[in-house]
Amino acid sequence: MVFDIETVPDVAAGRRLYDLDGLSDADVAQAMFQLRMAKTGSDFLPHHLQRIVAISVVFRTRDAVRVWSLGDEDADEAELISRFFDGLERYTPTLVSWNGGGFDLPVLHYRSLLHGVSAPRYWEVGDDDREFRYNNYLGRYHWRHVDLMDVLAGYQPRANAPLDEVATMIGLPGKMGMSGAKVWDAFQAGDIAGIRNYCETDVLNTYLVYLRFQHLRGRLDDTGYADEQERVRTMLDESEAGHLQEFLQAWLANEA
Repeated sequence: MVFDIETVPDVAAGRRLYDLDGLSDADVAQAMFQLRMAKTGSDFLPHHLQRIVAISVVFRTRDAVRVWSLGDEDADEAELISRFFDGLERYTPTLVSWNGGGFDLPVLHYRSLLHGVSAPRYWEVGDDDREFRYNNYLGRYHWRHVDLMDVLAGYQPRANAPLDEVATMIGLPGKMGMSGAKVWDAFQAGDIAGIRNYCETDVLNTYLVYLRFQHLRGRLDDTGYADEQERVRTMLDESEAGHLQEFLQAWLANEA
């Protein structure tokens, strides 16, 4: 299960933490950015002040591959997080991410704490299930969660690379239509659909990089790798979603 989240400033927490009652959401967010910039030299907010507005996944089962965003467009943060962890409880999949260990999962931890979302399977480290003792979702060097950015960098932060550049380098579409920096503007404009679409193209890039990584490490041979790519192309070709069709056409154009 490849996953990605999109976030916006948690303006409700910002009001409480920084005594900003009476300000609009936009003004609260701007104050949060400025305070963060003054403290760290960057306006990128800390993990616990990131509110999740979209979670998208590529899910590969034995017989099929799907891409979608969890919940409806009007689903609140608690529902999105609950749906994510419900999937882990039900299927215990291998999780795949790009910088999930550095961003997505810590955000999910804090936001689960805020909303009281229980996720026993995710937090299992072998106390109740011995199979998790040496391979669990929390271990950086375990394989139940594969943070592709971290693994490909050899666990060296100075070797980290952006998903967009790696995807583009190997002939994938890369970022399409939006970037993480534009999500707050899109959210304020009410464009939840656009955010979800963007998140879905991000997980598609991640999944396709993962397939190449599986080929790299010998888990897929040449035929298996080609078959998995074709499975994704077929799924995209059969979709009526415009952003998925655009992703497919961009991918095919890069291979021409």
